[in-house]
Amino acid sequence: MASADYDRMKEVKEFSESKIGVKGLSDSGITSIPRIFIHPPQTLSQLKSTSSSSFSSIHIPVIDLSNLDSPHHRPKIVDQIREASKTWGFFQVINHGVALSVLEETVNAVKSFHDQPHQVKAKHSVGEERRGVVYTSNNDLYRSEAATWHDYLQVWMAPQPPEVERMPEICRREVIAWDTHAKKVAETLMELLSEGLGLEPGKFKELTFSDTRLFVGVCYPHCPQPDLTMGLASHTDPTVLTVLLQNHVPGLQVKHGDEWVDVKPVPGGLIINAGDFLQIVSNGEYNSIQHRVIANPCKEPRISIVMFFSLAKWKESDSYGPLPELLSPEKPAIYRNFTKQEYDDNFYSKGLDSKSFIDKIRI
Repeated sequence: MASADYDRMKEVKEFSESKIGVKGLSDSGITSIPRIFIHPPQTLSQLKSTSSSSFSSIHIPVIDLSNLDSPHHRPKIVDQIREASKTWGFFQVINHGVALSVLEETVNAVKSFHDQPHQVKAKHSVGEERRGVVYTSNNDLYRSEAATWHDYLQVWMAPQPPEVERMPEICRREVIAWDTHAKKVAETLMELLSEGLGLEPGKFKELTFSDTRLFVGVCYPHCPQPDLTMGLASHTDPTVLTVLLQNHVPGLQVKHGDEWVDVKPVPGGLIINAGDFLQIVSNGEYNSIQHRVIANPCKEPRISIVMFFSLAKWKESDSYGPLPELLSPEKPAIYRNFTKQEYDDNFYSKGLDSKSFIDKIRI
């Protein structure tokens, strides 16, 4: 809110153009956060009631992918993933085929990028939001009501790969490798999700659901006033599927019923969640769930590597909606068809939010 002594957009612009980032603010030793990061009372009041004692023992489902090719085990895994995607929208997978050493190398590489002086990182701050490589704080900095306490490196990996020399050298090899590993995990999960809907295993791959890929390497530095801001505001992902790798520093919370539940990362595990697009095409069989990240009170930064998967090839009509194979007189469409333009405009025209697009197209 602009006032005689506070011009929010002026301060946002100054912070953005300084290129110092949230980590730069944190490293400078500040004891109070700039006003642009302070969230309204209604948001902050919801932080007070997180993970109540009755929910402290509740965790998102953990699913073991070993024995995936066993005719005995695979149907059980399909059932587990279908149930988790419907009731939680989130789950963790273990024995997913990616070596622990690769997970550690990827996290360390992203941390190394963020540990560089801001003058070095600033070389990557000039770029486009929807393609190539860009480093910044908050993709919705100019669109949101309050900034959140994180910085990120974003690399669009597909369908149009970035110019390799534009990628930061300090993490280039690991980012390229992680794209391959995460894609393999995502395509395995998409087979299982497809089977869970009674479709052929290859249906989602055929529909190019893993062919648009965005790598985001996030750093949530120490925050001196974590009770006044957020690490990442509450939102749902607009995409098909998200694969998340993170270090051991907590912070991610998932909405389950009326409660916010802490996600405790399983060592060597990957966190998976359904996006809005998956909820729509599954006609509500799978659910995209609100999640957020609390500001980090720890001295050690929380490092999070997010891979977003979405479709690359829209229908010839440039529209999409629930898959026709899932519809019947008994199960009619609960969402209308929408255009690519509608979908893109909804995400890029405002700050992060929860399911506003799903609400718009619900019949």
